[in-house]
Amino acid sequence: MKRKSLYPERVLLNEFLKYNELKMPKTEHEIILGDSRRMGEIKDGKVHVVVTSPPYPMIEMWDDLFKSFGCETYDEMHAFLAEVWKECYRVLVDGGIACINIGDATRKVDGIFRLFPNHSRVIEKCEKLGFVTLPCILWKKPTTKPNAFLGSGFLPSNAYVTLDCEYVLVFRKGKPRKFKAKDPYRYASYYTKEERDVWFSQIWDIKGIRQESSEMERRVAAYPDEVVYRLIKMFSIIGDTVLDPFLGTGTTTKVAIQLHRNSIGYEIDEKLLPLIKEKIGYQERLFEPKNFEVKVTLRDDRIKRMKY
Repeated sequence: MKRKSLYPERVLLNEFLKYNELKMPKTEHEIILGDSRRMGEIKDGKVHVVVTSPPYPMIEMWDDLFKSFGCETYDEMHAFLAEVWKECYRVLVDGGIACINIGDATRKVDGIFRLFPNHSRVIEKCEKLGFVTLPCILWKKPTTKPNAFLGSGFLPSNAYVTLDCEYVLVFRKGKPRKFKAKDPYRYASYYTKEERDVWFSQIWDIKGIRQESSEMERRVAAYPDEVVYRLIKMFSIIGDTVLDPFLGTGTTTKVAIQLHRNSIGYEIDEKLLPLIKEKIGYQERLFEPKNFEVKVTLRDDRIKRMKY
């Protein structure tokens, strides 16, 4: 007797694709140089998924950025970020997902060493805005110093645990998203059983960007393509729109192009634009027809000169 498929709808889709030759949609990508606390270019309910990694409060490399906006304390830094999360909530569709990669920080303030739990503060801010918090992902980042520690050497009790994980917080706007019955692009966006088993486990073990990137990418703490690839595949379908309010070097735009999603990215530092264009093949696109369009908008509230 012929074994019944565990995925009858996928078999159905394969038959549909075989005879209807489903084509990938032409996608549009907008890169906006400006402050993402104001996303006036985006209408309410236009975005399907947010994938981003903001500057981390109380991490020294981000001090100058926060200070340029008048933020010097932990509370002020998170109040700044909360304005961005508010805009993300506005532009998401009902059922849309926001994925926020953030790490906690340790720092000595007024002579006292302590933890600043950024992930819990982001959850607090997002829930106040109306987001529903879903199970998060722990991204275990390999370190080049596996025996590093802080504190008093081999003597109890004043040593501290090393932070070697970051969080990918996952939020939803309202109830689960609804789709048209047998939406061909939804089925064409399926992931394999092997992918599902790895991606939907809580601990991810992915090599960090530091081992494989340029000095500029390391300085802006760019995350690896694999993290973005997984999140876009997990929480969107072909033809959806992805938003990154802290675009950085353009990883989210690059992966969105590869996965046939539209994208919108905000980056406040104009100095990163050449790196973004290089990453997404902007110049090559001008001379060779592609199945996507890229638009760059320069706003007056961008930072034109930022020190690294």
